[in-house]
Amino acid sequence: MPNRLKISGILGLSFVALIAGQRLAASPARPAAQVEPGRYKLETSHARVLFSVSHAGLSNWYGEFPGATGTLDLDPGHLERSRLDVQMPTAGVDTNNAVLDAELRGDKWLDAARYPTIRFRSRRIVPTGPAAANVVGDLTLHGVTRSVTLQARFNKAGINPFAKTYTLGFEVSGSLRRSDFGVTEDVPLVGDEVTLIISAPFEKLR
Repeated sequence: MPNRLKISGILGLSFVALIAGQRLAASPARPAAQVEPGRYKLETSHARVLFSVSHAGLSNWYGEFPGATGTLDLDPGHLERSRLDVQMPTAGVDTNNAVLDAELRGDKWLDAARYPTIRFRSRRIVPTGPAAANVVGDLTLHGVTRSVTLQARFNKAGINPFAKTYTLGFEVSGSLRRSDFGVTEDVPLVGDEVTLIISAPFEKLR
C-alpha cells in the first residue's frame, strides 16, 4: 500500500480520534499542549483503520483492517521526545466481500501468511499548529519499510465516561502508493493510490 502518507488526523496512526459516536467527558477540551504526558495504549475495540482504492476508475472500493493495536509515549511539551508504534493485522482485512477478502489476504496482494502486520513507528514529530503535527516515521508493509510523513490533527482529551479512563483522540487520513511496497497486482486497473482513514482512542496507562 503506502510510501507517501499524507495524514490529517492522529499523531500518525496519533493520532487517531475517538470513533464516531464516542463522547468524551463533560469537562472542556484541553489544548494539545496541555494533554497529560505518559504512556498510552490504543483502545482496539473502538479503533477503525479504513482504506479506499479506485476500481477501474468507475468507483471507489472501501475496506478496513480491524484489530489495530499500539502504544504512544507522549511528552506534549517536547513532542520530539514522543514515540508512536501502531500495528494493523492484515489477515482480518474486511471489504464486506468474502471472496475479495480471501484474494487480498493471498500472496498476490497483502500475503498475510508471510506479512501478518502493517506497522508504523514514528521517529520525529514536528508541531505545525496548536492541534496539528507532522509525524515522520517508518512504515512496514508487505515486507518493505519506507520513511513516511504523516499529518496529524489532535481532537480532544479527557475522561471517557464509559471506560472511566483518561483518553485522548487523534484522527488521520492520507494517501500512499501500494506499488512502493511491492503490492503491484492489477495496477493501474485497480488504483495504485490508496487512501487511509485512521480513527481510534488512546487510553492512558501511566
